[in-house]
Amino acid sequence: MDHEPGELYPPIEPYDHGLLDVGDGNLVHWEVCGNPDGKPALVVHGGPGSGCNPRVRQYFDPDRYRVVLFDQRNCGRSTPHASDPAADLRHNTTGHLLADMERLRTHLAIDKWLLFGGSWGSTLILAYAERHPQRVSEIVIPSVTTTRRSEIDWLYRGAGQIFPEAWARFRAGAATDATASTASSADTPTLLAAYARLTESPDPAVRARATADWCAWEDAVLSQEPHGSPDPYSGRPPAARQALVRICAHYFSHGAWLEEGALLRGAGQLAGIPAVLIHGRHDLGGPLGTAWDLAAAWPDARLIVVEDAGHKGSATMRREVLAALDAFAT
Repeated sequence: MDHEPGELYPPIEPYDHGLLDVGDGNLVHWEVCGNPDGKPALVVHGGPGSGCNPRVRQYFDPDRYRVVLFDQRNCGRSTPHASDPAADLRHNTTGHLLADMERLRTHLAIDKWLLFGGSWGSTLILAYAERHPQRVSEIVIPSVTTTRRSEIDWLYRGAGQIFPEAWARFRAGAATDATASTASSADTPTLLAAYARLTESPDPAVRARATADWCAWEDAVLSQEPHGSPDPYSGRPPAARQALVRICAHYFSHGAWLEEGALLRGAGQLAGIPAVLIHGRHDLGGPLGTAWDLAAAWPDARLIVVEDAGHKGSATMRREVLAALDAFAT
């Protein structure tokens, strides 16, 4: 396909899609686009709970890639949807999502695939690749996280040193939970657990308030970045926003069910998997140190630091991502 380097490919539509029964009453939505005979690639979205963005399809050369996208449990087009407080999230953990990815790979008869995704998606990619390295051909990650408790603590408490007014409001929102006092909500696990309970309240007004408070904090952390939408969290449609916040609080209040530092310690399992890690210098949501540490532990990974980008990316970051995916397509 004739294509200007650094520019997104034209929009494409899936040629196949479905709902995969992954057990526990959950159906995971998946789609495939591009070339049916192309190089398999899996898009792993962020959040957790953000759902797929059709625009991500345009990062892949449709003549050379067979691109698989899926909505992780309880978000996007997967069911039941977490915006419904009756949806049970007990069967939505990192382990469940890793099993879903393997089930999807088998369902689509794919032997090995390239993994692409950032933010929470990068945590899930790393966990999958360390568990199933023989199933991964390459990895491309824009915005590296490993969801250590130290990273969670930075995002939901430490960054309050930079945005104290916004963090005070975020903390006050958690204190509306009957079991979390204003004093105890200064502790990050307690604060996040309070939000997890609030987002499961049977009262829609309580859920809406907790969702708005959470999104206002996330938007504040990214507010100084030079590029991207000013309201990346609160600007989402209501149901998608509620699902995202509920799933985020569910995961982060449990440390994503990962041992602290496990993904960095397990980086030796990634030996032989070529990777490109692309991270914005100004990323306050997930500071550069994690990407730096991962690259140091993974000799086959190349780290590119983008000077004009944060967590929301930039045109420069987009060009680096496209260049990496184009290079691996061959």
